[in-house]
Amino acid sequence: MINTGWVSILPPLIAIVLALISKEVYSSLVVGILSGMLIYSFSGGGNFVDAIANVPRMMAQQLGNNGGMILFLALLGALVAVVTIAGGSRAYGSWARKKIKSVHGAKLLTCLLGIVIFIDDYFNCLTVGTVMRPVTDKFGISRAKLAYLIDATAAPICIIAPISSWAVAVAGNIGLENSFSLFVQSIPYNLYALLTIGMVLVVCLTNFDFGPMKKAEEEAKRQLEESADDEEVDFDGIKPSKNGRVLDLVIPILVLIVCSILGMAYVGGFFSGGIGFSEAIGEDPIIGLSIGAFCALLVAALLYIPRKTISFRGFMEGVAKGVKSMVPAIMILTLAWSLSGICRDMIGTGPFVADLVSKMAESAGNVVFRLLPAVVFALAAFLSFSMGTAWGTFGILLPIVIPICTAVPAGMTVLLPTIGATLAGSVYGDHCSPISDTTILSSTGAKCNHLQHVSTQIPYTTFVAVICFVGYLVAGLCGNVWLPLLVSFVLLFGAMFLVSRLQKKGVKAAG
Repeated sequence: MINTGWVSILPPLIAIVLALISKEVYSSLVVGILSGMLIYSFSGGGNFVDAIANVPRMMAQQLGNNGGMILFLALLGALVAVVTIAGGSRAYGSWARKKIKSVHGAKLLTCLLGIVIFIDDYFNCLTVGTVMRPVTDKFGISRAKLAYLIDATAAPICIIAPISSWAVAVAGNIGLENSFSLFVQSIPYNLYALLTIGMVLVVCLTNFDFGPMKKAEEEAKRQLEESADDEEVDFDGIKPSKNGRVLDLVIPILVLIVCSILGMAYVGGFFSGGIGFSEAIGEDPIIGLSIGAFCALLVAALLYIPRKTISFRGFMEGVAKGVKSMVPAIMILTLAWSLSGICRDMIGTGPFVADLVSKMAESAGNVVFRLLPAVVFALAAFLSFSMGTAWGTFGILLPIVIPICTAVPAGMTVLLPTIGATLAGSVYGDHCSPISDTTILSSTGAKCNHLQHVSTQIPYTTFVAVICFVGYLVAGLCGNVWLPLLVSFVLLFGAMFLVSRLQKKGVKAAG
C-alpha cells in the first residue's frame, strides 16, 4: 500500500459524482478504477501502461475473492427465474392482493419481512425482493420504494441484531476481552439504524414521501391505473405457467431460508461443537447461503417437474435465463469491489481518513472529546460512502477510536457512544453509496434501476443522518444512554410532520 494522502479520496468521489451526473454506472466505475490505478502507479514510480495492466489484475483478484458471492447470486437468479416461470410468483401475487387490502399493508409486510430476515444483509436484500416484488407491483408501489424498504431493513437490522454475521464482525474488530458485551451495550447508541427503522415504519403506515421518491410513487400509480389487472409479465420472453400455486413460491423460499441458516451454521462449525451459533454463522456466510440456494433450486425441480408445471427442458432454460438476469448486478459488484480494493489496499483511503481521526483526538481536550461521537459519525459516513463498505469502514475505525477512548478518563465517558457512532456512520455511508454492495443488491432484488434507487434513497437516508448528528452531539454532552435516542426520535417525527405540513401547504397553494 502507498500513502497517497488526500488524493486517495478522489477515485471514489469521481465515480460517485460521474454516476449521479451521467446516470450511467458502468462507465463511472471504470473511470473511478482507472483514476485510482493512475494515482497508485504514478505514486509508486510507474507509468500509464502499468496502470492499465493493473486494472484487469485487480478485477480478476476481486472475482476470485468474491467467487462465493457470485455463485450465490447466480443460484438465486436461477431460483427466481424458475419460480416465476412455474407460475409461483404470479399465483402468490394474486393471492396476496386478495389477502392484503391496502398499499400500507403491502409496504408493512415488506418491512416486517425485512426485519425478520436479520441473519445476513445480502440474504435479506435478495430474498425480500423476490417474495414481495409481485405484491408491491400489484399495489402500484414503485420499484424505487421497494428498493428503499429492502435496503432500509437490511444493514440497519443486521447491525443491531446480536445474532447475525455483522455482530461477529463488529465484535472481532472491537478487539477487547468484553467485545461482544460492548457491542450489545452500544446498540442504543446506534442512532442511524434505530431511526431508519422508525422512519421506515412511518413510511409504511402513512403516505409520507418527498423528493424524487414522491415522483417515482406517482409514476408507479399512474402506470398501475393504465395497465390491465390481468396483465401477464413474462420472464425474459417466457410466459409464466397458469398452473402455478402459492406453495410453488412459498416452499422454495422457506427451504432457502432454513437451509441457508443451517448451511451457515454447518460451514461455521456449529454442528461440530465448540463454537456458538452467532460465531458460526459469521464464519463463512456466503458459502452457507449458496448451500441454501442450491437446496431450494433442487426442491423447486422436485416440486415442478413431476407435476408438469414446467418441463425439464423449461426448467433448465429458466436456470440459464436466471443466471443471465444476474449478470448486470455481477458486473456492477465486480467494478465496485475493484474500486473498493484499490482504495483499501493500494492508495490508502481508509488509513488517510483514520489518521485524521487520530490526529484530531491527540490534540483534543476534554471538551473536544465530548464532540468525538458526532465527529466519528461524520468521518465514518464519509469513509463508508467513499469506499462503499460498512465492514471495511468500521474495520478501519474501531481499532483506532477504541484505544483513543480508553486511553484517558474523558474518553471512557464517550466509549459506547463512539462505538455506536462508528457503526451508525458506517451503515449510513454504505446505505447511500452507489458503489455499496448492499445498495447494488437492494436494487437488484427490487429489479429497480440502480441509479434511480440511489437518487430516490439519498434524501431519505440523509434526512435521518442529519438528525443522528444532532443526537450524537447530545450523546457526547450527557451521560444518559436513553436521552440521545429520545431526543433523536422526537426530532425525527417532528421533522417528518413538518415536511408533511409544508407539502400540504404547497399543494394547496398550487391548486
